[in-house]
Amino acid sequence: MHTKYVFVTGGVASSLGKGIIAASLAKLLQARGLRVTIQKFDPYINVDPGTLNPYEHGECYVTDDGAETDLDLGHYERFLGVHLSQANNVTTGRIYWTVITKEREGAFLGKTVQIVPHITDEIKRRMLLLGKSGKYDVIVTEVGGTVGDMESQPFLEAIRQLQWEMPDEDLLSIHLTLVPYLKAAKELKTKPTQHSVQMLQQAGVHPDIIVCRTEKDLSPELRRKVALFCNVKPGHVIQSIDAPSIYQVPLNMEDEKLDQLVLEHFGWNDLPVPDLTKLKAFLNKLYNPKSEINIALVGKYVELQDAYKSILESFVHAGAANECKVNVHYVHSEFLDEKNLKEKIGNMDGILVAPGFGERGLEGKVLAIRYARENKVPFFGICLGMQMAVVEFARDVIGIKDACSAEVVPNAENPVIDLMEEQKSTTIKGGTMRLGAYDCKLEKDSLAYRIYGTDMISERHRHRYEFNNAYLEKFEAAGMKATGKNPETGLVEIVELPTHPFFIGVQFHPELKSTPENPQPIFVNFVKAAMEYKTERKAGE
Repeated sequence: MHTKYVFVTGGVASSLGKGIIAASLAKLLQARGLRVTIQKFDPYINVDPGTLNPYEHGECYVTDDGAETDLDLGHYERFLGVHLSQANNVTTGRIYWTVITKEREGAFLGKTVQIVPHITDEIKRRMLLLGKSGKYDVIVTEVGGTVGDMESQPFLEAIRQLQWEMPDEDLLSIHLTLVPYLKAAKELKTKPTQHSVQMLQQAGVHPDIIVCRTEKDLSPELRRKVALFCNVKPGHVIQSIDAPSIYQVPLNMEDEKLDQLVLEHFGWNDLPVPDLTKLKAFLNKLYNPKSEINIALVGKYVELQDAYKSILESFVHAGAANECKVNVHYVHSEFLDEKNLKEKIGNMDGILVAPGFGERGLEGKVLAIRYARENKVPFFGICLGMQMAVVEFARDVIGIKDACSAEVVPNAENPVIDLMEEQKSTTIKGGTMRLGAYDCKLEKDSLAYRIYGTDMISERHRHRYEFNNAYLEKFEAAGMKATGKNPETGLVEIVELPTHPFFIGVQFHPELKSTPENPQPIFVNFVKAAMEYKTERKAGE
């Protein structure tokens, strides 16, 4: 069977869940035995999301090969349990960069370079690229933004051309829209969906399936109305109703027969039913927890939950693995001080200090870490969280009162966290950090070794600053152990306090590899430690 292509577009509003629908369809097709991958085309002109503020676009997701990508790739990896790459996320910026570079090299032989055909040709080339490898039966492509956005038009034009160029049975278009419920009128309204589909059709793209995001069930009459006015076949209008968990959506889409409609379109009618045994077992644990804990997530982007999306999902996976409901409480590090410290985190069963960049909110993170260390509260620091644990220990235990990160004080006397050597001559910000998967060797008598059960691991990175090895002897003498190091560079990857029940800081981003079926081991053990801490605290009251 040769490669088939599915395009997922959206209208009416952003954040309807195109990424979840795309990932759910891919999951269902994969569960039938097909080889599937997903790619995301983003309409912004940034070359990648690496320089975007998390408030602008949520977290920046990093792949094994070091690509800084859209957070939807995290959903794709979590749903499919596969590792994606730079090829799975393309932006308008990358498209224009490629075309302009070619023009400068003279590749267009003096022709006037235009959006059509040159930009759209490059978009089409990228859309079909993964399919050329022969590795996949189906490529699902999510187009970012909404229909009607000026910046999305070249992508829609590229899909229009592909619909014209390719046989009908090789390409399928899914359009996700909103069917809002008006409380005052006590009814669902289809007009926004009709307008959205009209705009898509004006761009020359004809949807084969319409997925309606809704909070109330769509009646058969309402579905027929949408099908009639949007010019799709009866039965090709399906609903995506609000679900208690995003991992429920594949099951909901199976009930709606989304995968069946897609396979019928492609002429594949003899595939086995989806095997979703593992997903159902995960959901059973998720929906039926036997205990409950409260975790403080201390960070500075807490107003936007997408800024810590992978961390939140890792807690969902780790909670289900422990049959425990994890309540994550956001604590804004910028507004954390000595006066409100106990009130904000004193009743928590565990404290996670989140990654980030820049000076804002750092002292609040240091205070939270000191509280966790002194009060034996389970602590987990990620990237900047690990670095601030090093700063706090240097100041309050070793006695280096002016210890800090060179990120905050570039010419510091005691930069216990310093700029990586290869970063010192770098002036360009985008794509120049230590990015992607690197090996880490673990000490055999460490907490990290007990967590992973092996002495060599590979985790993903995204940082410029590192533990300053000039201070390593002082730290180890005072009781903070470096239990994980990069075998090639000696970079300290993990620090622990052996005298503490659970205190671990990691330079890498373990949250990026967690999936429902393979929850990340540090998160699983952190949740377990928080459960034990809660039990002991209750026993002592």
